[in-house]
Amino acid sequence: MADAAEPGSEDLPEHEGVAIVGMAGRFPGAPDLSAFWANLREGVESIGRLSEEELEAAGVDPAVFGRSDYVRAAPRFEGIGEFDAEFFGYTAREAKMMDPQHRLFLETSWQALEDAGYDAARHDGRIGVFGGASTTAYLDNLMSNLEQGERIKGENVGLAFELAFLTSRVSYKLGLRGPSFPVQTACSSALVAVHTACQSLLNFECDMALSGAVSYKVPENTGYVHQEGSFLSPDGHVRPFDADAGGTVFGSGVGVVVLKRLEDALADRDTVHAVIRGSAVNNDGAVKASFTAPTASGQAEVVTEALAAADADPGSIGYVEAHGSGTLIGDSIEVQALARALDTDRRIGLGTVKGNVGHLDAAAGIAGLLKTV
Repeated sequence: MADAAEPGSEDLPEHEGVAIVGMAGRFPGAPDLSAFWANLREGVESIGRLSEEELEAAGVDPAVFGRSDYVRAAPRFEGIGEFDAEFFGYTAREAKMMDPQHRLFLETSWQALEDAGYDAARHDGRIGVFGGASTTAYLDNLMSNLEQGERIKGENVGLAFELAFLTSRVSYKLGLRGPSFPVQTACSSALVAVHTACQSLLNFECDMALSGAVSYKVPENTGYVHQEGSFLSPDGHVRPFDADAGGTVFGSGVGVVVLKRLEDALADRDTVHAVIRGSAVNNDGAVKASFTAPTASGQAEVVTEALAAADADPGSIGYVEAHGSGTLIGDSIEVQALARALDTDRRIGLGTVKGNVGHLDAAAGIAGLLKTV
């Protein structure tokens, strides 16, 4: 739950909260947050149609993309080859060996900190890093593109690819001395990372926190074979909360926010973009309809817990940024859960970014958070 806030505003609640004081992100069709918001505002769908030339260049067999059930669509994510290795103290070879997700998360963390107006080298407090990433398939891509005679040492593979080193790389390169936690909870990774960062701040384990997630799909610019009854869209369009919803499309993206305790942010005269009043995490355990299908009761419970943590009246909620995966089952469960938790017949705005950029896996939640802010 986020409340818009201005530095020094007398209307801010006295309840303890966490301020978002810096932001950065890159998403399909959007190299920065200004373009991201413009696309969302104008209803731009950044899931593009792929030509035969693009598919062949991506290594897709013509016999495969020529099939009637092959969907030639993918969210277009640009600029993956623009990492400034020298700026971050890497050689070109080191950058080449590194999972693109590590590169994206590092440079976006730097951008977010700069957006907040802080130089880590001159900041006396402890800055933590909390972030998630998707499972990588980059190693196969790297091995198939090595020049003849090139070798990779085993230890370099772990350091360059493992999720365990995603956040510690940022801490090391930016000189941050707070807690550094990688998070992997599938599609909820980004928001669980934000929740964890808020708890760390409120427990005074750090004074500022970078939090977010990244997902980059390898190989890029490829479609997929649609199977009847699967969670993938039959035509490459995502229609969240729609009677015609048929599935989702997976894409790439990265986003990071800079967080501070609200009291500190106001005292330091930071730009307060929004305030996180409360958050909660739970799990359905064994009562799910299936391993990947949550229950409406479990989702309703966690929303209720978040409202309680925020000391917020359900009747005060006017907008919900939802997961909204574009599947009939998932969307219906989410709406049922919200109806139970908010217990109202009022009209409430309901939104999701997936109709614009697709499902960004581990980075899905940070895209929704940044949109809302």
